[in-house]
Amino acid sequence: MRAEKLEIGKIVAIHALKGEMRVQPWCDTPEFLCRFKRLFLDGEEYRVQSARPHKNVVILKLRGIETPEAAQKLVNKILFAAREDFKLDKGTYLIADLIGLKVVDADDESLVYGELTDVSQTGANDVYHIRFADGKTRYIPAIPQVVRETDPEAG
Repeated sequence: MRAEKLEIGKIVAIHALKGEMRVQPWCDTPEFLCRFKRLFLDGEEYRVQSARPHKNVVILKLRGIETPEAAQKLVNKILFAAREDFKLDKGTYLIADLIGLKVVDADDESLVYGELTDVSQTGANDVYHIRFADGKTRYIPAIPQVVRETDPEAG
C-alpha cells in the first residue's frame, strides 16, 4: 500500500530570529523541497510561508511558527509532504515507490532476479540494491541500458 504522506526532510536547527528553520532535504535537491506550498508535521498541516535553498539545506518558514522558541521545539522532527502534491517528470519515481519492487529479466518475465531493497544516489546515476534469492545484495546502475522498464503499479 502506498503511503499518502511521504517523508521529505528533517528540521535540524533554527535559523535567525523569526521562526525560520534549517531543513535537511530528503529529496534530490533542496530546490525540490522548496516547491511545496504545504507540509505536514506531527500529522498537522502547515502552510509554507517561504522556503529557499541555502547550500545543502533549505531555510523554511511555516505559518504559525513565529519565534525561535517555537521553531526550536520542532528541531529533529520529520516533515512530510502529501503524495498528491508531488509533481514528477515522466519516467521519474519516488524511491519509496521503488522499494519492494520485483526485479525481472526484460526478455523472460518468469525469471525473477530478486527484490529492490534500496537506492543509492551517486550523482552520475542512481544505483539499485537488489536482494537475490540467495540472500546476497547486488548492485545495478539505474540507466536505460540496464533498466529497460520501471512499473511501480505492476510491482
